[in-house]
Amino acid sequence: MTEQHRPKGLSSAISYQDSKAAFRWLEEAFGFEPLFVLLDADGHLAHSEMGYGTSVVMVGNEWSDDHRSPKSLGGRNTQSVHVQLGVGEDIDAHCDRARSAGAAIIAAPETQFYGDRTYRARDPEGHIWTFGVTVEAKTAEEWDAEGGFTTKTRLDD
Repeated sequence: MTEQHRPKGLSSAISYQDSKAAFRWLEEAFGFEPLFVLLDADGHLAHSEMGYGTSVVMVGNEWSDDHRSPKSLGGRNTQSVHVQLGVGEDIDAHCDRARSAGAAIIAAPETQFYGDRTYRARDPEGHIWTFGVTVEAKTAEEWDAEGGFTTKTRLDD
C-alpha cells in the first residue's frame, strides 16, 4: 500500500458491533469503495476506510462508551450521514440496490423543495444514511419561496 495524504475535508467514523460485516454490507448496499483495512493480531478489524467520490467514511468496532453502534443503544442515533450522489446518478436504482441488500428504507426517494431527490435508509445495526442527488439546481431565493425558510450565510443573534 502506498503512503496516503488526505486533502483538507471532513469524514465520518461509524462504530459497529460487527464492523467486518458492516464493511462488506456498505460495499454491497451503497457501493462504497474499500480503501484499506487494519486487522489486529487476532484478525479483528481495528480500523478501515471506504470511499465514495472524494469522501471517506471510517468503519470500526465499538471501542468505548462514547463510540457505540445504535444497535447497542436501543436504536438511537446521535448523527446521520448524508451522501451526495453524482449528477445524473439514478437515486431510485441506488435505493433499490440498498433495499435488496437489506436496508430498511425509512423515507422513499422524493424530490425536495431545494431541488435534490433524497431517500433515507437504516443499515442492519441502525445507522441512518441519507442519500441525495441534485435533479434541479435552485437558488436560495427559490428555496425560501418553496420551503418557507430564510436562507442566510451566518447567524445574526
